[in-house]
Parts: sequence; C-alpha cells; structure tokens
Amino acid sequence: MFEVYTSHPSQRREGWGTRAVELLEITSMFVRKLLCLSLFTVALHAQQPRVYTAADYAQAEKFMSYNTDKLVLHSVDKPAWLADGRFWYRDQGADGFTYLLVDPAKKTKAPAFDHAKLAAALTSLRLAKKEVDPKQLPALQLALKGDALSVKLSLGGKPVTCALADAIACIVANPPDKKLEPGVASPDGRRSAFIRDWNLWVRDTATGAETQLTRDGMKDYGYATDNAGWSHSDRAILVWSPDSKQIATFQQDQRKTGELYLTNTTNGHPTLTTLKYPLVGDENVTMIERVVIDVDAKRTVRLKMPPDQHRSTICDDVACRGVWDDVQWSADSRTLGFVSSSRDHKQAWMRVADVKSGAVREVMNEVAPKFFESGDNKVNWRYLPASNELLWFSERDDWGQLYLYDLTTGKLKNQITAGEGNVTQVLSVDEKNRVIYFLAVGKVPSVDPYFEMFYRVDFDGRNQKLLTPEPVNHQVTLNVAKSQFVDVLSSPTQPQETVVRDMTGEVLMAVAHQDIARLKASGWTAPVPIEVKGRDGLTDLYGMLFKPSNFSTDKVYPIVDVVYPGPQTGSCGTRQFMAAHRDSQSLAELGFIVVCIDGMGTPNRSKSFHEAYYGNLGDNTIPDQVAGIRQLAERYPWIDIDRVGIWGHSGGGNATAAAMFHYPDFFKVGIAESGNHDNRDYEDDWAEKWAGLVVKNADGTSNYDSQANQNSAQNLKGHLLLAHGTLDDNVPPSNTLLLVDALIKANKDFDLIMIPNVRHAYGPASQYMTRRRWDYFVRYLAGGTPPVEYKMTEFDPVAAAAAAGPDDAGEDDMQP
Repeated sequence: MFEVYTSHPSQRREGWGTRAVELLEITSMFVRKLLCLSLFTVALHAQQPRVYTAADYAQAEKFMSYNTDKLVLHSVDKPAWLADGRFWYRDQGADGFTYLLVDPAKKTKAPAFDHAKLAAALTSLRLAKKEVDPKQLPALQLALKGDALSVKLSLGGKPVTCALADAIACIVANPPDKKLEPGVASPDGRRSAFIRDWNLWVRDTATGAETQLTRDGMKDYGYATDNAGWSHSDRAILVWSPDSKQIATFQQDQRKTGELYLTNTTNGHPTLTTLKYPLVGDENVTMIERVVIDVDAKRTVRLKMPPDQHRSTICDDVACRGVWDDVQWSADSRTLGFVSSSRDHKQAWMRVADVKSGAVREVMNEVAPKFFESGDNKVNWRYLPASNELLWFSERDDWGQLYLYDLTTGKLKNQITAGEGNVTQVLSVDEKNRVIYFLAVGKVPSVDPYFEMFYRVDFDGRNQKLLTPEPVNHQVTLNVAKSQFVDVLSSPTQPQETVVRDMTGEVLMAVAHQDIARLKASGWTAPVPIEVKGRDGLTDLYGMLFKPSNFSTDKVYPIVDVVYPGPQTGSCGTRQFMAAHRDSQSLAELGFIVVCIDGMGTPNRSKSFHEAYYGNLGDNTIPDQVAGIRQLAERYPWIDIDRVGIWGHSGGGNATAAAMFHYPDFFKVGIAESGNHDNRDYEDDWAEKWAGLVVKNADGTSNYDSQANQNSAQNLKGHLLLAHGTLDDNVPPSNTLLLVDALIKANKDFDLIMIPNVRHAYGPASQYMTRRRWDYFVRYLAGGTPPVEYKMTEFDPVAAAAAAGPDDAGEDDMQP
C-alpha cells in the first residue's frame, strides 16, 4: 500500500481517483440501503397495532359525566317556584353547592339560608357518620308555609325538617318504627294516600293516623297499583280532587296476566322473582276498572263502563313516571274528564264521569291510522268544564296541533294552531283570558327543528307569538301564578343563559350564566351539529359528531354510530347543553369519530316522519344511519368508511344486532346491550303501539317475524358483543338468549357478557360494561390492544344521587 502511494506522481493521482469513485459508489449504495431500511422500518411501524395504555383510557375517562359535570359552574337545573313568587335552585360553584333564592320582583339573588348554620344543625342530629359539610349539603327541598321557609331532606335514611329561622332548628320528622309506604299528598297537604295489602289507605299528615279506604283489594286485583310489564313500583297511581276529599284511581286486574320469572345468581338455592308481565299477542293483558273514592265517607263509586285498557295516550304504562295525566278533575270536584286508549293505541275516547253516580258519557273520539299520541312526555288535552270546552291535541294534519271542541256536543269549534312544527307540551291554559301557553318544535324556519321554544296563542287561533325568540333550546318553568317563567337557554354547543321573563316574553331579570372555562381547560370540545339526508335522499336528518380532542385532519379515523331507534325517542337525546353525552366524547378520545343521527321513525318531526317504519320494527332507522354515515365519509376524508362500528342499549341493542345482520358488509363491529331482540318477548304495550297487534297467518308466520333478530343471525360477518343483566325486569334476558341460541345454531362466532344480579341499566356493573365496550372497539375496530383490565371509577349510587340534585329519580329502569 505504501509503495503504491509513493510511486510516480501520475500513477498516484490515477490510483487515488479510481479509489475515490469506488468509495463514493460504496457510500452511495450504503446510504440507499440505509434509506430503504429506514422506510421499511417506518412502514413496518405504521402497520403495528397501537398499544393503548392506562393513561390513554384515563384521558378518555376525563370526559365521562362524573368528571365533566363538576367542571361546569352555575348551572340552573330544575328551578322550583314558591307560592310567594320567588324560586330557588341549587348552584354549583368552584368550592361546592349553594342553594340560591331568587326574587324577580326585587331582582335579587342570594343564598336561601345560612349554609353553615344548617350544616351545624344537621350534624347535631348525629344521623350522619361525619360532620355535614356546608358546601356539600344533602339534596333538599325548600318549602314555604305562610311566610316561613323550611327545608326537607333525608339524612342517614331518616326524614328531616328544618325551620329556617335565625336559629335553625331541625327535627327528625315523625321517625317511623318501620318503613312507610310511599304516599301521594292531597292538595291541602293534610293527607296522603298509599297502598297496603292491595288496598288504598290514607295517612293523616299531622298525626300519622291511618284509615283504610277499600277492603276488597287482593293480590293481582289491587287498587292504584303501578304494576304492568316493565313498569312497576309501590307508588299509588291516583289523582286527588281539588277539594282534597275524593280520589280518582282504579282497581287493576292482573289475575289472568302472564308472568315473568327471574332468579338471582348465588351459592345455594336461588330466589325466584315473579312479575306480572303481559306479552305482545297475549289474549289476556292487564285491565283497569275505574273508581272514585270519597275519602271521608270511605265510599267507592265504580264508573259505569266496561273494564278499560291499561294504556296511556303518551307512554307504555297507564301513568307515565307515576303521573296519571289522562285523568283531570273539574275545579268544583263534581266531574271527572278522562281519556281511554285502545289496546293498539289507534283510537282514543274522551269521556266525562259524574263522580257521585258513576255515570259516564262519551264526548268525542279520534281514530289514527297507525297510532295516536296526545303530546310529548305530558298530555296536551285539557278538560275545561267552566267554559264547556275541550282542548284537544291531534296529528291529523301531519303535525301536532291544538283543537277546540264543544264539551256537550263533541263538535269541533275551531283549530287553534296550524302550519309546520309540533306542539310538544301545553304548559298553561288561561281560561279567563282564553290564552294557551305551549312548547313547540320546528315552527321557526332555519332553526334546528329539535329546539323547543315557548309560545302563546288565543283559543280562537289568533295572536300566536313566540315568547322565546333566541334560536336555541328553551327549558321553561312557570311560576305558581302563571305570570312569569324561568327560561334556561342553551344548545349542545352553547352553555346556559338563565333569565326570568313575563308572559309577553320580556326579560325581567338575568339569573345565571353557565361557566365552562374549567371544562374547556380540561381539553373538552363541543360536539359538532351535523345534517345529512335520509334514506330517500330528500329528508333532512340531524345529529351530532364527536371528535378526539387531539383531532387531526392528517389522520383517518374509524367511526362509531351510537344508535337508539325510538320510536318514542331518538339517538341523540336532548338538545340542551350537556358536558357529556353518555360516553361519546370518551370513546372519541380513544381514536374514533363518534356520531348519533336521529333517523326517520323517531319523534318531534312530522307525523309521517314518525310513522316511517310503523309495523316494521326491524327497520330500526338503520337505512338512515347507513345513508348518513356514507355522506359524512364523502364530506370528511378523515372518516374511514371501511371501519364502521355501532352500539346501543335496549332498543339500541336491538338496532345494533339488526344492523350487523342486515348490513353485514357495512358494519364491522357491533355491541348490543340489553336488546329487545324479539318484541314478542317484550311487554305488550310498547310494541303493540309501534307495530300493531300480532297477526298470525295460516302458514304460521306473522307480521312480527321481520323484527325478530334471531331470524337473521346467520348473516353475521363482523364482531358482535352481546350483553344483558340476568335480573332485567324491563327487557327479559331471554331476548338476548334467543339470539345466542340462533347464533350457535348458525355456527357463528360472537361474544357474550351476562352480568349477574343486575337490572336493565347494569347498576354497579355499568362502569365495567363501559370499559369492556371501549376494549371491544379498540381491539376490533381500531385494531389496537387495550390496556389490561383498566379500572374505571367505581359506581357510587349515593354520590350519583347527590350530584343529580333535588327531584332526580335516578331509576335503574329505562324504556327499550
């Protein structure tokens, strides 16, 4: 080597140049190979499934309601008016809760009482395990007796009443030796009616003395019982007369009604739970015999009519959430107006009864081709004997409108409301001035048709006026005198503004502004309102879309459809502001686009829209979900149309399985929780309203066959997870097991979680099910690996009830 480099200069230059070129070529080849190796490594890395960590799930859990709600300050929820024109509500501040009292006349807002004094008074009762925190007082109710304010609450399981004088004094109110039956208070507050041993009793509020009113009640043939199908409780279903001397109720006949059997999971012998549970198509279903009871005379008058169907004009129980709206007294307590529904809900009769004789006369009736409803959540008809009139609600012109009838002749006097949009709830009828105040949707062009707004109109249909003009959702609470109302304005993207208005719509006082600064600081982003076309390519559908907080247009995301097909409600729920919409934002945080679409067949649009799949419950709005998701994928390139998932609970569980079976190439992953997969095995009232009565053909088929998911189970291609609670008294577990049986017979792979000893909404296992839902989508839709057994915050029913505030039922049951 040395000799070469020290030979003749010309030879040295030639030798060095050749070797330099060779060296450059070798270097270039090495760089090219290194670059290829790097690109291969990057591509290989890109193909590797994402391994999710506990931190990823913790980030998702940040956006669950129990974490987000406490970041929202100064909300106004369930404002409650007092008789003196003031109202109160519970306000959440940065350091806890304060009960505020608002006086619109003086335009003042201040704490309703000294919270520290009340906490000290409650602590002195020694009912709680620790000192009562003045910033975390138990949920309570303010009451006004004369000029004196008091509060009622429960502490350590005991009823407590506290007088809010300068020196707050608390007493345990009539502490019973045993748990008292829940009572329904009379208008004058002197008595409450309750059920004991299938009979109706009253209890004197002051003395606690009890009086038995009926004596012929017996098991399955009791008075005022709230027990038919999935809805059952110890609450008495009745309506007191205005003079507090009479009770309108019924004797409920379930003696021939079929039964549902549930057993708990335990070591040793299980406990059998037996419930009366009529099914679709049963020859014998629950019936009611209407009665009026004179409380002082202990006299029962049976109305002179055949037994009536156990039906409501708005829900699948005779009383919706314990309120029997389809029965209304005259102001003089002499007559009773009531509406009966046919078994299939296609016909409704308005009748009037003389409560002394029991005589009944029919005023009018209406027949709907598919189903009749009288409003949204509360009935809209009103019995107006003072003016000899009937306010009636009908969707006969394709929209929910109000009509005025003559109470004697049953003849139509005039239509009151008209045009597009639905009256949803009549909130007040001013008979003296002949004005009706009501909530409605869809009456203002270019405004989201699901925003509820408040109106007034004269009995003759003139002078209709919008009282809440802001183009958002309005929650309205009228005062006792019906002269003012609290208006809580919000939308899914706009936090609450709360004001007091008079009955002309003029703002009298600003009350509160919801503060979401801390929520935004957590990384929260509002859902995106979306609008797509339905299956027909013409009908506008509305919904919401949720993105990850670290969303990037440079990424492509799988999409998850959260579905609830109705027909009694839709997928997206309320349009008021909420910090969390179930776990939609949490799921989005794990790398998904999450969407809800209110498809055809759901309420609050036109009657024809609501009837879109009447008689074919297997439709489940799924054609609209598919059409909407396809449009979103065309609109947004960051949606991966080849990775579509779907999940739902109850009716949404039914819809999820139907989607996986009828669109197996579109939906790749589905999670069906507590689904009513064959409505012939669900309670009679719900399905017979939305699909009609069962019609059995000579060949053994029926009009219900197409809605039974087990009949299409052989079509499954993707990943399907089924879940059900073993003590579900709403949708019996057999609904899911029928589908399991069909999938096994079809030799299909699927996953199943049966949760022991829980009901419809899973109770203490709800967090576990949420985590398993996230795991399933992460694994099979995102292609990732979830963290092993991530532990979510444990379900705390006591904390949940306290966070919910006053009057929040928090029931474990929900409709399918």
